[in-house]
Amino acid sequence: MRLLCLLQLVCLASCTVSRTREWALHGAPMFADLTVHELKAVRAYLHGIPEMELTDAQNKILKKNSILLIELHLPRKHEALRALDRGQAKPPRQARVIIQFGNQNKPNITEYIVSPLPFPNSHVVKTFKGDRPVLFESRPITNVEYYHINNILEKITTKAHKLLFETTGGFSFTNCSDRCLTFSDIAPRGLGPGERRTWIMLQKFVEGYFIHPVGFEVLINHQDLDPGKWTVEKVWYNSMYFDSVEDLVEKYESGGVEKVKLPDHDENDLFSTYIPRGHSNTPTNIHGPKLVQPQGPRFNTHENFVEYAGWSFAYRVRSTAGLQVFDLRFNGERIAYEISLQEAIAFYAGDTPAAMQTKYIDAGWAMGSSTYELAPGIDCPEIAKFVDLHHFFDTDKPVQHKNALCIFEMTTAMPLRRHFNSNFSGGYNFYGGLENTVLVLRTTSTVYNYDYIWDFLFYQNGVVEVKVSATGYIHATFFTPNGLHYGTKVYNYVLGNLHTHLIHYKVDLDIAGRENSFESIDLKFVNFTNPWSPKNFIVQSRLSRTEHKTERSAAFRFGKKFPRYVHFYNPNEKNKWGHKKGYRIQFNSHAHSVLPRGWREENGISWSRYPLAVTRHKDSEATSSSIYTQNDPWEPVVSFEDYIRNNEDIVNQDLVAWVTVGFLHVPHSEDIPNTATPGNAVGFFLRPFNFFNEDPSLASKSTVIVRPGQDGKLKIQRWTPEVVGHCVTEEPFFYNGTYAGV
Repeated sequence: MRLLCLLQLVCLASCTVSRTREWALHGAPMFADLTVHELKAVRAYLHGIPEMELTDAQNKILKKNSILLIELHLPRKHEALRALDRGQAKPPRQARVIIQFGNQNKPNITEYIVSPLPFPNSHVVKTFKGDRPVLFESRPITNVEYYHINNILEKITTKAHKLLFETTGGFSFTNCSDRCLTFSDIAPRGLGPGERRTWIMLQKFVEGYFIHPVGFEVLINHQDLDPGKWTVEKVWYNSMYFDSVEDLVEKYESGGVEKVKLPDHDENDLFSTYIPRGHSNTPTNIHGPKLVQPQGPRFNTHENFVEYAGWSFAYRVRSTAGLQVFDLRFNGERIAYEISLQEAIAFYAGDTPAAMQTKYIDAGWAMGSSTYELAPGIDCPEIAKFVDLHHFFDTDKPVQHKNALCIFEMTTAMPLRRHFNSNFSGGYNFYGGLENTVLVLRTTSTVYNYDYIWDFLFYQNGVVEVKVSATGYIHATFFTPNGLHYGTKVYNYVLGNLHTHLIHYKVDLDIAGRENSFESIDLKFVNFTNPWSPKNFIVQSRLSRTEHKTERSAAFRFGKKFPRYVHFYNPNEKNKWGHKKGYRIQFNSHAHSVLPRGWREENGISWSRYPLAVTRHKDSEATSSSIYTQNDPWEPVVSFEDYIRNNEDIVNQDLVAWVTVGFLHVPHSEDIPNTATPGNAVGFFLRPFNFFNEDPSLASKSTVIVRPGQDGKLKIQRWTPEVVGHCVTEEPFFYNGTYAGV
């Protein structure tokens, strides 16, 4: 009878696991990015509505109505959970669409939710929290607007041709063949809401042009939808400001301004290229180590659904913000409903107008759609599974980004755990070890000069690491002596400007269910009489727990002491040992504030006030930033501070952690040709804290245990093939373990 009951329990557990997996697989498509067919269907539907008067996005007229963006609109959480947890029907797929209505008396930006997909037949206006309007001037710059900016720059540089030609040693903006000038534009575009004034700096158009400024910067007012009415408001040259190009040229010709002469340009000594130079002791006739999969991959994928070593999740790459993971489970138990990149900023300082104005807020450049092809063996191992991505931003048809995401398993070359148990007599009692392999989900964003490598890493012991590595070219401006207060001279006439990177993530944790609480754990010293020696005292650390009951209490400010542990737990679920099941967030970050609280542009990034803030989940608080914040940070349509202003109760609630990580970058000469990844990676870990009864990686069959036998022969216990494979080594595992004097 007991055996029968045991078999029934095993069968029930097996059926539950199977059903849970089926529901997770069933629900994953809810989070998949729109297909090419869906994107085309949405565009065709909207273009078929006469009253919208839509025209092509690439039409060279600015005063037009056109689609700026089409991307997936996520379902409401409670609707998604019905499919994920009960196997019910999935909610209809929907699209979020941004339309620029420029051909109106009062131009505006309007967002729509279009459904159902793949055959849309309805649309409703999507509003922001508090019904905040979207200023037309806050829209991102499009290719067409850049076309007209290029045209006005041709006129400006034609007037200043002699100055630029002499300054640069033969470079010009037009009629230039192999000695051309290009430009970089700076944001935000003005000093207040409703403005559209952009500082633009000229650079030599060579490989790595970002670090070739020529010392000519111009402020263009391009607010009017008629490019013929655009004006030049200021010009900067050699640390002097001028009211017009004509004013600068006149003073240049008359000797009223000191002329700049850049060093002669040598194509064979281009400091910004990747071409190897200098002496290397590394052999160049053989390749370095490579990752291999001796018996093939150990992870499974089905469209946007991934399974690995107990983990399962769905993913997408949002065109505005980037990589996101949904319905993250370990052994069928959900850890998080959503972990998603929200925003990346880089705020600069400098002496030139372009440098002092640069405050990049990258979702405003649609950094999620800047996911370009990944190179096998460099960006991802050759063994990786590569996935194409499709985006619809500032285009008239979906754009395919081939091999823009990769998934792979790798060894960290570091044991997950190990122990050598010495007998202290020249031998040992046992050795045990487990190799550390992780699954990596990776994509990149190249937002003009900077490259961000976005990683999610899934460990065998229930740990998730979320990481960003920064590389690419520094944002450099023309060197002035005063510029040394704001950076480092990295080449002739080139200043690498100091800046702070901040990255914001949404972490919607569901620890053993949606009803979670939050506490911080610190240490405090206690002093008490020694119970076994009453004449003495013992001073030691003791756990000090603080339950945070409101959103304001759980919003930790930069500059204030941050707790050692931040712990999310389910008050109603316990592990075998009576502890509340939980996960904690562990930071790997050197972030700090970029501006004083409430100072102009800081209003648009109010999330940057907090390394961690905890709020109750609301579908109306889906993101912490928006595509419009870059060009209107002063009165943003999405204000994160509003999420915690009402100070709601967070005890036994569906909680969301908002995490800010980052670092200060003071450029240095080793940033030439560009920034390397070592030391420039930040992020956080999600680590189980009494969620399991023991380390779940015990399930891994890659463990090796070695014991000395009484007959002098080794007893090697392992659960994987003895020989790895010919591409690694033909030799079986060997271990001695003894040590002695020599």
